[in-house]
Amino acid sequence: MERTQTTSVPHAAQPGGTGPGTAADQDRRRAVRRMKTLATGLLLVVALIYVLAKWAGAAGAGGWAGYVAAAAEAGMVGALADWFAVTALFKRPMGLPIPHTAIIPTKKDQLGQSLGEFVGENFLSDEVVRRRLRSVGIGRRLGGWLAEPRNADRVTAELSTALRGALTVLRDADVQAVVGEAITRRADAQEIAPGLGALLGKVVADGGHRRVVDLVCARAHDWLVLHGDSVMSAVSGGAPGWTPRFVDRKVGDRVYKELLRFVTEMRDMPEHPARGALDRFLTDFATDLRTDPDTRARVERLKSEVLGRGEVQDLIASAWGSVRAMIVAAAEDEHSELRQRARAALLSLGRRLARDERLQGKVDGWLEGAAVYVVTTYQHEITALITDTVASWDAEQTSRKIEAHIGRDLQFIRINGTVVGALAGLGIYVVSRVFGG
Repeated sequence: MERTQTTSVPHAAQPGGTGPGTAADQDRRRAVRRMKTLATGLLLVVALIYVLAKWAGAAGAGGWAGYVAAAAEAGMVGALADWFAVTALFKRPMGLPIPHTAIIPTKKDQLGQSLGEFVGENFLSDEVVRRRLRSVGIGRRLGGWLAEPRNADRVTAELSTALRGALTVLRDADVQAVVGEAITRRADAQEIAPGLGALLGKVVADGGHRRVVDLVCARAHDWLVLHGDSVMSAVSGGAPGWTPRFVDRKVGDRVYKELLRFVTEMRDMPEHPARGALDRFLTDFATDLRTDPDTRARVERLKSEVLGRGEVQDLIASAWGSVRAMIVAAAEDEHSELRQRARAALLSLGRRLARDERLQGKVDGWLEGAAVYVVTTYQHEITALITDTVASWDAEQTSRKIEAHIGRDLQFIRINGTVVGALAGLGIYVVSRVFGG
């Protein structure tokens, strides 16, 4: 059956519609009418030949008239028989209620059901789908296609457009709420003290905290140098009122110098006892975080208090805005790191797929499994689409639609029936004359 693609006219183009259908349908109907005229004309010609041959035979024209009359008679019988068969597919011949006629209008729903079952059994089976996909070699073809730089550029551009569209459609408030809830729920469900203890213990064991201690000592030393008067004033201000002022100043000066000396030694002496005490404190604290129930409970309470603060929730929610803006900007920029990495990944995947038969087999297996799952899970829904669609069509319009597509071939059957019938009739007449004397 030929398939013609044209523009629809402004009427119902569906089989169940009442309009003339598409322009292609109108062209097909005109072609069918021409073939009907030709087939009917051939029948009339044969009938005329039969009449003339019988007249010629009665007038003594000779034996040839009998041969022509026999051929013409059988041609009429063949033409009428095929006319009846073709007409019976679409309507009742001459309007007579003959059984097993008007097959398509009366059996439309059964035909739709049979067509759905035929498609389901022969096209949507596990074996057929797997065999067809395996013969196509999708993995190898996909690899060769992706290995072309222009195709990788095209896929990257399409993915970027889809990503931008998805991020544009999403409402920031909804995403922020989901992100905030997800982070909070995950943090509440996961105890962090043991993990913090393990991390702290690893940092102390590797000496990773020493740079932090060095930085704190250096900053403390610099602060003391710049704010010596403030330290001495604080010490003097805390002295009893009955002590002389010069004594307070002496004590403050002494405290400041000792404090400065202590911090300076801690800064300059990696093996200072205070540093060792700090190492032991951090080690013990890391152990308590992992094993001490009271310490772990305190950390969990502190975590809940921090997460419950509005400022923290706002910070978590606002993180989405920054991430979204960063992704959109990267997706729009053809030279961004994101798009360049995506393009490189696609090219690498394409080259691997084109060469690696194991990877091709995996991809083909995934696609086969997905396709088989779809057709086996939704086979009934797919076949029901065919059955329900055919059932929804108007019987008369369905007949016209089908006749428009296959009517020309059916009219050729009438023509062939006329010719074959005439030849068969002539052959029978010849045999009967030869053996009948």
